[in-house]
Amino acid sequence: MELFAPGGDIDAIKAAILAGADAIYCGLSKFNARTRAVNISLDDLPGILRLAHHHECKIFITLNIIILESEISAIINLLNKLANTTVDGVIVQDLGLLYLLNRYYKSFNLHASTQMTTHNRGQIAFLSKFDVSRVNLSRELNIHEIKELSLVAHQNRILTEVFVHGSYCISFSGLCYFSSVHGGNSGNRGQCSQPCRNQYVRTAEGKDYPLNLKDNSAYFDLKELYEAGVYSLKIEGRIKKATFVYTVVDAWRKNIQALYSQQKERPDSGALYKVFNRDFSNTFLKGDINKEMFIDNPRDHTIQHLSDSMPFATPEQLEKAHLALYAEKEAMTRSVEEKIGELHTEKVALSIQLTGECGEPLNVSVKSVDYSFNVLSETPLVRKGREALNREMVLKRFKTINETAYYIDELNMNHLDTDLFIPFKELTSLKKRLLFILNGSKENVDPIRLPRLKKSEAMTEQTKLSILISSKDDISLLDENAGDIYFQLPNSFQNRLDEYIDLFLENKKLIPWFPAVIIGENYNLAVKFLSTLNPPKIISNNTGIGYEASKRGIEWIAGPYMNISNSYSVLCLKENLHCKGAFLSNELHRNQIRHINCPEDFELHFSIYHPIVLMTSRQCLFHQVTGCEKNRVDATCIQNCEKESTITTMKKENFFIEKSRGNYHNIYSAKNYLNTAIVRDMPHTFSRFLIDLRNIETETDINVDKSKLIQYFKTYIKRESEPEEILHKLIQQTTCVQYKKGIY
Repeated sequence: MELFAPGGDIDAIKAAILAGADAIYCGLSKFNARTRAVNISLDDLPGILRLAHHHECKIFITLNIIILESEISAIINLLNKLANTTVDGVIVQDLGLLYLLNRYYKSFNLHASTQMTTHNRGQIAFLSKFDVSRVNLSRELNIHEIKELSLVAHQNRILTEVFVHGSYCISFSGLCYFSSVHGGNSGNRGQCSQPCRNQYVRTAEGKDYPLNLKDNSAYFDLKELYEAGVYSLKIEGRIKKATFVYTVVDAWRKNIQALYSQQKERPDSGALYKVFNRDFSNTFLKGDINKEMFIDNPRDHTIQHLSDSMPFATPEQLEKAHLALYAEKEAMTRSVEEKIGELHTEKVALSIQLTGECGEPLNVSVKSVDYSFNVLSETPLVRKGREALNREMVLKRFKTINETAYYIDELNMNHLDTDLFIPFKELTSLKKRLLFILNGSKENVDPIRLPRLKKSEAMTEQTKLSILISSKDDISLLDENAGDIYFQLPNSFQNRLDEYIDLFLENKKLIPWFPAVIIGENYNLAVKFLSTLNPPKIISNNTGIGYEASKRGIEWIAGPYMNISNSYSVLCLKENLHCKGAFLSNELHRNQIRHINCPEDFELHFSIYHPIVLMTSRQCLFHQVTGCEKNRVDATCIQNCEKESTITTMKKENFFIEKSRGNYHNIYSAKNYLNTAIVRDMPHTFSRFLIDLRNIETETDINVDKSKLIQYFKTYIKRESEPEEILHKLIQQTTCVQYKKGIY
């Protein structure tokens, strides 16, 4: 198994190498999901790669955010540069970036980020279409689900990766909009401000930090992960310092060695408690989701852990132990600093000497601490030509060598006859051969220039209205004038599959709406639903279901939680999954939307009214808020529990917690999203606008029944006489802050 470590800065990378990491993931200054980390620059990268590869450690670059249309040129420029390094792979979230990498950059190993929320076999089959070599599975999965998916992945020539240590997210990764909606810092752009770690008004259960989970540690589950077929063990922590990285990687390396040497003694986890932690839990992995996963304090737990381990100590003994721990932590930091000080990522000096006589090949001799080699020109030196060989010319032709882990420190031409000529293309050929050797025998790749996308044509057809419901009571809205009506299916079909099949057979105009998260057996049941019903059209927020629909020739639209934010994401869905349309992300502002190109025979959709989901969680959110008679989540909880509650920030803002039958827990913003501006801003862009009329309680007030509200929306999107002010009077307490601010 590979031990995969975080590298938030150069010191952390050095610490991971010294502690025995097999591979390190690190981000550059842009396009990665940890912008709060120091990260590394492109100038740093060659030296880091040289150091890591010298220690047989791989380096993977995180490009794991959604990409905006305006950034396509910059990301291509970056990929062109990365293609001529020895990076071992890239980690991605965005479907458009996945499309571009698979189509134009075949040399990269592609890894699917945890931000892709991969948790079912259909999603893995989808990723295999892009030659993804590894997938980071959702952190919420248990060991049995991981084992099943690892088998499916191996059948598709994909390796699985699992987070085994570090911070837990309470929301499914890639589906959290909490920080984006409240603060403008999108988790899908690497800017999460972690509102789940904030203090809230004390709940009825007496908790101040009701969304704060303990840290993840599968330290004592290593054998089970090995037997489940997991390839890579990933440690979280790109914001953590070098001492944390060294200590945790060192402990896990010893743990792995103990497994392989079949030691009978359980490995010692004591070192893990001496660096930052919020105490530890492994209950997602165990499939035992319980209230002990929470901790009512987001700060470092090291001192508290020490105190808890000495229940009968006197105050004097505790103080002495605390002082000893502080001293030990300081000594650990000094020790790590001394060790990493011995490693260097600076570029290595090259001494280049040119020799030769007329009629002979030009001899380029290169020496460094790593290399000593000669390269000969294929054509001889001559006495006639456009420009005689000189120092300035050679340095200009060889300047790209300075972009590698090496730099030209000395150029010696003293033993080269004067007034000699060689074709410029021969110098270029020599440079490429030098780069090939210096770059680990990797051929230089010419830069990619994307063909210009055909500009979207203005839509001539009238934009139509769609409605989303989740209650049988609202099926009465299904009449000839209501437009498309989508019915939301649950996260879990257990014991209710026949009920849903009968519902759609009885109401053939209803269109199934699949959620973003469908795990394990529920995915199999969802596929059975598709096969049995064979609906003419579906909406899916899950690529796995989209993949199954594509296989069966079912028309499908990608839902709003696919995070579609650029033209190449749209192309990815159309060309690889035969998708007929897609909702654009509600995180985008008007100008970020305006420049997205829509290909021919493809529909763009947009949700203009909906309750704003901030997060979706597999954990029970009521444990810390209102309490629950059960200490853990079981199958009956998902199937039968229906509850609502609120949590309140210290600034007196409410968030609404909702749990409905068959679904996971969701948190919603206080105000629903209402965007009437986009109707007049982009009148010929969208095929359909959606309004979400599910019965989800927030502070938004609707002063009219649903049938009449539908008619007001239909009138407005037709741009007839009814002004938008009427809609804002009928629906009060709303927001469209995301459309105004967008993401950056």
